[in-house]
Amino acid sequence: MDIRSQTTIRMKKLGVLIRDARLASRQDIAECAKAIGVTKGIFRAYEEGRRAPSLPELETLVYYLKLPIHHFWGQSSISDDAPVTEHLDLPRLVGVRQRMIGALLRQQRNNASLSIKLLTQETGISGARLKSYELGERPIPLPELEVLATALGSRVETFFDESGPIGHWMNDQKGIQQFLELPHELQDFVCQPVNRPYLELALKLSSMPTDKLRSVAEGLLDITL
Repeated sequence: MDIRSQTTIRMKKLGVLIRDARLASRQDIAECAKAIGVTKGIFRAYEEGRRAPSLPELETLVYYLKLPIHHFWGQSSISDDAPVTEHLDLPRLVGVRQRMIGALLRQQRNNASLSIKLLTQETGISGARLKSYELGERPIPLPELEVLATALGSRVETFFDESGPIGHWMNDQKGIQQFLELPHELQDFVCQPVNRPYLELALKLSSMPTDKLRSVAEGLLDITL
């Protein structure tokens, strides 16, 4: 399957997932469009799979709808019990993230020793579009960002927000999801205040060098024999 067909199919799948997420959150198109700084027509085109959002727009949408971003790469269910998020100027945040992703894209291209021309040949995306993406002058549709990441030997996850408010929120959601995936007996153990010293000890042991950890284990073995 060629790249154009891949991006077309991906846009259709994204559209279905975006509409599902919006309906599950009981929001209308106008509200979602305003949150990420696009028109109702553009957002409707996203849902219908005729256009694709950029990663900053998708990040902002999941923040606004209070759902995990990996919903758009899998079959994750959407929780109705997500925490309330702080008020942010979301459209402005989209622009900031767009410029940050452009700079990171340029950095990865330079690290891969690829010229704009070579990247164009690899992805089919015009040089003019690539330059505007790198300068943050226009949003990168998510399917194209995925194609670019693959061409650069990277993954789209490397472009996710990590240090901003949305990034912190997504990391919190990831931590909650990882906790919920633990066996129930481990969840119970972690939640008991009396077990906190054991958890703190485990945290300290996990940061020890291998040789020092081995020495501690040998000392414990001597005590128990």
